[in-house]
Amino acid sequence: MTAGPSHVAASKHASHAPHGLSHLPHLATLPAVRSAIDTILAELRRTQASITDARPADSSKVESHASWLKRNNELRGRATMYPYVGAGIGNGALVQLADGSVKWDMINGIGVNMFGHSDSRMVEAALESALSDVCMQGHLQHNVDILEIAEILTAQASRTSRLRHCFVTNSGCMANENALKICQQKTKGAPRIIAFADCFMGRSTTMSQIGDTAAYRQGLVQNILVDYMPFYDPNLGARSTDIAMWHLKQLIDRYPKQHSCFIMEVVQGEGGFNVAPREFLESLMRLCRDASIPVWADEIQSFGRTENMFAFETLGLGEYIDVATVGKLTQICACLFTEDLNPAPGLLAGTFSSSTSAYHVGRRALEVLRDGGYYGANGRIAHLNKAFRACAEDLVRRRPEFFPPVIDGFGRPVQAVVGGIGAMMRLTPLGGKKDALTALLKIMFEEGVIALTCGHGPYHLRLLPPFGVMQPEQFKPVFAIIERSLEKMK
Repeated sequence: MTAGPSHVAASKHASHAPHGLSHLPHLATLPAVRSAIDTILAELRRTQASITDARPADSSKVESHASWLKRNNELRGRATMYPYVGAGIGNGALVQLADGSVKWDMINGIGVNMFGHSDSRMVEAALESALSDVCMQGHLQHNVDILEIAEILTAQASRTSRLRHCFVTNSGCMANENALKICQQKTKGAPRIIAFADCFMGRSTTMSQIGDTAAYRQGLVQNILVDYMPFYDPNLGARSTDIAMWHLKQLIDRYPKQHSCFIMEVVQGEGGFNVAPREFLESLMRLCRDASIPVWADEIQSFGRTENMFAFETLGLGEYIDVATVGKLTQICACLFTEDLNPAPGLLAGTFSSSTSAYHVGRRALEVLRDGGYYGANGRIAHLNKAFRACAEDLVRRRPEFFPPVIDGFGRPVQAVVGGIGAMMRLTPLGGKKDALTALLKIMFEEGVIALTCGHGPYHLRLLPPFGVMQPEQFKPVFAIIERSLEKMK
């Protein structure tokens, strides 16, 4: 095994428990400093105690907020989707904006802020990180932080998979770029990639070409060879597996030894929070294994959000995974890989790995998730999903006028308007029409709920609630606002 400063190998004896205070700067362990941090956290809790529900803007702050938005739009060259400028304070699932309004944040930076806003545990970790000697860490020179967070990830992944090594980076897109390099090197430069239709991979030049959204690659030179596979179709049931297997066999026969990997979002994110049964994915993974095509699980959005930390573990597919990428709620991002795909020296490197604060907050988040009762059939994520479904199904039952028939791309009715998995939640009002849902999102924002869409037709209302802190009963005020917003669509 080759393991230089450019990537981290997990020790066979890596502990699943925190290493005491070894990750903290010396200053952060001193009594006087701990007392100061405790004082700051007490003031934080006092300040956020008044943030208890959505509320409209404060008239005295509207003009200042508008000025910030104007400056933002001029700098970016266009307006953002929402008139959002945060005030830097919140309370769990609630966030306060610069205009004094408070909103239920059901998207959280597209899944980044899983503990919501102003969580004292995350703020404490960030305060501790500020006492470190550097703001940014790299792969040539790093502190213990990179090792300890990599150990947590590899320890969790290796329980049910062959993943043993971890390369940390500062964005999900870069984690995916690194995964692709590993797969291409393993397959001696095989030029083609297999991916599911409707996938999303990131915004770099390469990842924009692999992702199946035409608008995201408009005007780009097309130099990546991608073969798209149909994802699971619930309308076809077991036949969907047969069709996908036929497609994959055709690709392997047409381009023998030409595929560097099959990229699989085990749960599709941008594509519509689409899920597939184990049998569907396992059949494809087995065929890839027989053809020596590495299987890459892209869990940038799904990581942590199902009933296990890894979605591939939830579906019992760990034995087939050669490479996995994680990000968003981890704060740092990472590419994990097996011993067999451990790359040659020099392939993985980079100036920045991530910021010290991202390491500290990400480590704290992973520890809370690992030890806090979030996973399993009776875990906190399962209870939160149950509460979401109860509220969503109640709304569908009481207000059928908001849920006309949804038609898919083949002209077939979509049966389930409530979907997703775990803390990846979707609802399909207004027939799944893009323009109607875009208008609904803007009304919801004004009324006090922030969300997004997912899917490529039909389109869905996408919720990524801060499951680290959100309570099941908090879905009631959220759905009250959704219902009120739907009424205003009339």
